Amino acid sequence: MANIKSQKKRIITAEKARQRNRAVRSELKTAVKKVRAAVEAKDVEAAQDAANKAGRLLDKAASKGIIHKNQAAQRKSGVQKLVNTLK
Repeated sequence: MANIKSQKKRIITAEKARQRNRAVRSELKTAVKKVRAAVEAKDVEAAQDAANKAGRLLDKAASKGIIHKNQAAQRKSGVQKLVNTLK
């Protein structure tokens, strides 16, 4: 444990950020899983809806620095490719 007061504060804020980032990453994975499930069920509308929601979440995460913007772009592209297999 740190002895410096400011470092103790940084440890606390870093832990809060870690928990928040972890929750957002989990939410992203869930959103992508919903797209995959809709594609497997061959439900075009549900898949496109889920892809749109996943895209928004990915963009938000990238803008907040939780994931890299290129990673968000790659994931969005992959999700949309899955949906396009149904069309």
